Amino acid sequence: MADIKTVDQAEVTGKRVLVRVDFNVPLDGDVVTDDTRIRAALPTIQKLVDEGARVVLMSHLGRPAGEGFEEKFSLRPAAARLAELVDAPVVFAEDTVGPDAQAKVAALSDGEIVVLENLRFDKREKKNDPAFCEELAALGDVYVNDAFGTAHRAHASTAGVAALLPAYAGYLMESEVSTLTGMLDEPKRPFVAILGGSKVSDKIKVIDALLDKADVLIIGGGMCFTFLLAQGKTVGTSLKEEDWVERAAAMIEKAREKGVALMLPVDVVVADAFANDAKTATVSVDEIPDDMMGLDIGPETAGLYAEAIGMAKSVFWNGPMGVFEMPSFEAGTKRVALAVAENAEADTIIGGGDSVAAVNKFDLADQMTFISTGGGASMELVQGEKLPGVESLR
Repeated sequence: MADIKTVDQAEVTGKRVLVRVDFNVPLDGDVVTDDTRIRAALPTIQKLVDEGARVVLMSHLGRPAGEGFEEKFSLRPAAARLAELVDAPVVFAEDTVGPDAQAKVAALSDGEIVVLENLRFDKREKKNDPAFCEELAALGDVYVNDAFGTAHRAHASTAGVAALLPAYAGYLMESEVSTLTGMLDEPKRPFVAILGGSKVSDKIKVIDALLDKADVLIIGGGMCFTFLLAQGKTVGTSLKEEDWVERAAAMIEKAREKGVALMLPVDVVVADAFANDAKTATVSVDEIPDDMMGLDIGPETAGLYAEAIGMAKSVFWNGPMGVFEMPSFEAGTKRVALAVAENAEADTIIGGGDSVAAVNKFDLADQMTFISTGGGASMELVQGEKLPGVESLR
């Protein structure tokens, strides 16, 4: 990130610093159930507070309609949680760029924080509307982007405002981009990449990019069944994408040509219904019953995957091995998570999304080298795509 200025280079004392954070956190009513993303932004926020900045935080939460206030998507609970975590006064603005936001920003003293209401209550945010960009920019003297999780979107708060104010990367943004690009550009070898999740179509560009970089590529989750179809196997009622079978076959061939070990399941846990209490069986991938669906990798596969992970010096993991949210189908994901956690020799990066939920569920997060906060953003970075939220800081 040599060509991007970071928050350490910004003069912030006495200035209004408009910070894009990612407070898109899960809520149960008005309680934040997982504050990982709020905690991830604390180093940047506390640094600004300690240097006497007047900190103006903006974020989206969920997917509101963009037609104004919706109670269930209010950022008030996130602001309340932040107030418990940060050493500074925190006030909440009832709107994003309206009279309350303007008044509360104007009333800030050095070292104080205001959290603006959900950006996406205004449909102009996602459109990167020039007028909305100017209204946001009017609330700050300096702009800091610390929301890697939204860096793949060219919205007003991630791209537009950066053109109107002196722009800097926060600590989280800096560490996400440098860690992910550093690993992908010069991985310690062997480099093992693990991809799961439901659809090949969602991950085809990532698979393609990783086949150019990895020594071993492990495939699990629902998308493995499209690969098994490409190998001529039958997969019962498992999730499959018929129109992606040819592309999957091409990926198998590309791996062979490049000398990459592409690992697919040899056994799977099947069920007669998508339910935790379904009737289950563990079968070879050559014997999947016509009336059953695969919902996890089997124990033999998990063992082979764990063995490959144990020999790695770099590991990148994105996507679960099965429906780990149901206890009946969590074993494969858990075994892989443990293997990643137990490899103390390797640089281990968890690439956002469900993989983060999995390592948290199995209480292994503190044994990973790096956990990305941005699922979609980290995937696009791995694919080699330029992220608008990063490009706008250059």
